[in-house]
Amino acid sequence: MGATSAIVFCCFGAAYGTAKSGVGLTSMGVLRPDLIIKGIVPIIMAGIIGIYGLVVSVLIGNGFKQDMSLYAGFIQLGAGLSVGLAGMAAGFAVGIVGDAGVRASAQQPRLFTGMILVLIFAEVLALYGLIVALILNTKASTAEC
Repeated sequence: MGATSAIVFCCFGAAYGTAKSGVGLTSMGVLRPDLIIKGIVPIIMAGIIGIYGLVVSVLIGNGFKQDMSLYAGFIQLGAGLSVGLAGMAAGFAVGIVGDAGVRASAQQPRLFTGMILVLIFAEVLALYGLIVALILNTKASTAEC
């Protein structure tokens, strides 16, 4: 369940961030097609969130054993939920900021730097979940039956 929740929730957040930022990019691209490459940054940042879930899912999956203790299983569930839910929240934030930021930077190019800063702060939320998940996963690997 930990591996599943890590990948599912992170990919749900990444998909939302990609879709929402993509809508803003296509809307902006109608009026300013020269800024499409600059506007693709939020979509890339949303995709990175899915990679966090993949990394934790693979690490949890490599720790599966036939005689695993309940303690280790719950730690792995906590690791998956921490990265998954943090990734979902970060994906929502990246999507909303990316949509509004790309549209706004098309009208006022000086807003691009501010959009990037806010996107970094939104992305780091998923990184916090990844760090907690990695710490928890190392604790689960040392847990004994």
